[in-house]
Parts: sequence; structure tokens; C-alpha cells
Amino acid sequence: MATSLQSVIVLDFGSQYTQLIARRIREVGIYSEILPFNTTADAIREHQPKAIILSGGPNSVYDESAFMPDPGIFSLGVPILGICYGLQAIAKHFGGNVESSSKQEFGRARMLVSDNAGRESMLFRDIPDSDVWMSHGDKVTRLPEGFRVTASTENAEMCAIESFGTKAALKVYGLQFHPEVQHSLYGKQLLSNFLIDIAGITPDWSPKSFIEHQIEEIRKQAGNSTVVCGISGGVDSTVAAVLVSRAIGKQLHCVFVDNGLLRKNEATKVMEFLKPLGLKVTLADASDLFLDRLKGVASPEKKRKIIGRTFIRVFEENIHDEKFLVQGTLYPDVIESISVKGPSETIKSHHNVGGLPKRMKLKLIEPLRELFKDEVRAVGRELGIPEEILMRHPFPGPGLAVRVLGSLTRERLDVLREADEIYIDELKSSGLYQKVWQAFSVLLPVQSVGVMGDKRTYENVLALRAVESTDGMTADWAHLPHDFLARVSNRIINEVRGVNRVAYDISSKPPATIEWE
Repeated sequence: MATSLQSVIVLDFGSQYTQLIARRIREVGIYSEILPFNTTADAIREHQPKAIILSGGPNSVYDESAFMPDPGIFSLGVPILGICYGLQAIAKHFGGNVESSSKQEFGRARMLVSDNAGRESMLFRDIPDSDVWMSHGDKVTRLPEGFRVTASTENAEMCAIESFGTKAALKVYGLQFHPEVQHSLYGKQLLSNFLIDIAGITPDWSPKSFIEHQIEEIRKQAGNSTVVCGISGGVDSTVAAVLVSRAIGKQLHCVFVDNGLLRKNEATKVMEFLKPLGLKVTLADASDLFLDRLKGVASPEKKRKIIGRTFIRVFEENIHDEKFLVQGTLYPDVIESISVKGPSETIKSHHNVGGLPKRMKLKLIEPLRELFKDEVRAVGRELGIPEEILMRHPFPGPGLAVRVLGSLTRERLDVLREADEIYIDELKSSGLYQKVWQAFSVLLPVQSVGVMGDKRTYENVLALRAVESTDGMTADWAHLPHDFLARVSNRIINEVRGVNRVAYDISSKPPATIEWE
């Protein structure tokens, strides 16, 4: 991706904040890409980076099995910045000492910029003494030869170091704190100093530059071949389809599969708002087939497998001589599914990662694969896609099948559709829809006792979910007004037959995921 852009490589050592590093770099206007910590120097050189950043991580550099970067990266001739574990890896490589700290440091700490070295450092230009965000149990206890201290905290005397004197030309820097976290007050400025002032990178990453680059790449990849795209009406697949359409025009054929697991009147709505985008779209109504195969199935994994197999069958029936398949895969999908982050763990599988059966012989075009959700929306705006589409909340590939927990029936799907319609309508009419990242209803596999019209009822329990997030990697539950929740609950219980109790989910991600299944 980054061959025509000035780029930064982030080597991941398993930090929970690695994605934030990449995001903050892009916010500065520079393209960034995450690679596993053990990527070889030769492989990194092929990316032609202008700088390298070493992320934090959960391990200790003095352990026998400690994760260490290829020593060759320090000979690539590009500036290197180590963050937390990255700083400690730098110290160890150059002969310094790292030990377990007698006092661990988590959360805010007061950073003091050194009077001489710190004030002279290009890294700390225009950065005063300020609060930074710490998350470490080890610290540097002996400075490597050829380095100097540029900042300290009460517990970390060598909070920031940099190559100096005979090693100054290496341009190697280290920070014990996390500049990528918003609680580090001048973190973004510090990253900008490193990338622009020290590495000399010109910010050239923008939605417009991304589109221009991708159009060129898509044309090279597809040539004169025909291309098919499974479009859902969601933000990702729509932006991907329009972008590919800009590149190859009528060579693109879109297929919208109605699997019977969509929201109320979703198929009709999607076909209507796709019309003005100039896409050639075939509607494949396979709702009866999907629902028959899913009847009575309770296991979420079985649901996903049935939906996946059935989708492939329906999709196959609606493609002809296409040679390529467009998918709206995003960076978080890739990270969570195949664990590109070095030692990090796979969280869950995604429906659009992993490809289709080999018999289909379709090559993948994934133009959004390196983007976060907000970046996809920015690209969509540059492409002229209406806000009504771009600001739709995310919707899972398996649809309502993973929001009806337990046994799946047409009746339970209809109950959820009616309830969810009320919830979303109330969010929009109250001006709250765009203030949350995602909101939806979940029909639980339990029933509760209630009283309606002086009669005892034993009906379904419905959960409401709303979260605030930037990219879906982490999320906090949305603190919706109590009077709003009361109004939604009252409407659902009174208007949706089969629900007598409504609950609100106040779990954050982590430890929970956004979806329930």
C-alpha cells in the first residue's frame, strides 16, 4: 500500500495500544502500517519506511524468551522511536540495563523535561513538563553508552532517552510513557516532532491520496477482468464498491443477498439508497433458504457456519465469469481474525476474512484492508457517498442471527425487528443516534414473569446495547439518559407482542465484545 506514500512501520510487541500508535500517526497525516515485532530488517526495507516505531508489550526484555527486533533495523538508516517495551528493547540492544521496578507505574505521571538535554532535544520541541500515561513494571536502570536522558518521572529517572554524541546520527529515541494515549497531554505533538522534524516526513496521507492510490492499484490488479462485490448496504461494502466502481466502472457487478436476517424492511431500503450511486446491483432473495436451514439452531458457531455456507451457495448462483471478488475488509477485522500483531491473540473470526472456497477461483480485492472505520467514512465522503449511508451504525455479517440468542425462529426474528426499529427510531428522533458508535437490540434466550392487564405473563427479555468508540477496537457503554431508556422500554413492552422486560447492557470492550455473539 505505502510504496507511493511516505510511511512509518510500527513493529508490534503485543501492546494493547499498538492500534492507537498507528491511528495517531495517520492523524498527523502520515501513512502507517503495523508489522509483527519479528519482521526481518530486509522485509522492512522493502516497505521503504521513513521511520520505525517499536510498540509497548506485556513481556520483560530480560526474560530468556524476550521478544526483540531484528538488530538489522538499527542499520536501515531511518529514525527509530521505542515506546515503553520498545524503549527497554533499545536499551538492552545498545548495552543498557533493564530491571523490575520496585514501584510499578500505571496511569498518569508527571513528566519533567530535562533542563539541558531535554530542552535541546528535537523530540521535545514545544513540549513542557506535563502529565503522561504510564503502564510498566520494568524500567531502564543503566543508560546505554552513547545515549542521554531527556525526561524523567518520579519513578522512572530515564523516562526518555535518545542517541547522542558519537551515536547521534542513529536518531534512536525511547519513551517509557505512551504518547499515543490521549492522557499524555502532548503525545500527538511529540509524535509529530519525531515524524516531521526528525524523520523529515511530509504529511501526504489523506482520503484523497488514498483514493488516487487505490484506483491505480485496482486497475493494475483487475485489468480488463470482471469483478463481483457482495454488497450489504453497510458502510464498508458500500464504500468498497463505489471505490472499485470509480476504478473499473461497468466491470463491477454487485450482488445483494437478502438472507432473511436483516433489519425491518432492510432489503427495500438498501436497494433504494444504492440506486443513485451508479452501481449495477442484483438482488438475490434467499431469505426462505437461510431461515429454513437455521430453524431451531441455537449455537452461535453453528449459525455462523450455516450462514457462511448458504451465503456461498447463493453467491455462487449469482456470479458468472467474474475473476475477482471485492470485500470490505477493514484493518480491525484483519487484526482480530488473523492476529497480525505478533504475539497478540486472535479474538474472534470475521465473516469477511479468510476468503471463499478455492473452487470459486476468485482473487480478492480488498481496497479498505488498511483502514480504520472513521477513515473509511472519510474516504466515503471524498467519494461523494451520502451521510445517511456513511453514518449508519455497523451491522454484523450474520445479521440478526447473532442478536437473537439461542434458538432461531422466524417469530423470534420478527420480535427483535420490531423492538429494534423502535429503539433506533427513538435514538434518531432524540438526536442520539450519531452520538453513539453502535446501538442495537438483543433478544435473550430467557423469559421472565410479568403482569400485563392484571394477567400474569411469561415472555421474552430484550437487552438494549449502545456503545461509544472510535474504531471498534475498544468501546465504552453509552450513558444514555434515563428518561430516554424509560421511554424506549415503555414503547417496546407496549408495542411489541412477546416482550415484557427490557434491560440495558453496561459492559465495555474489553472485557466484553460489542456484539453478544
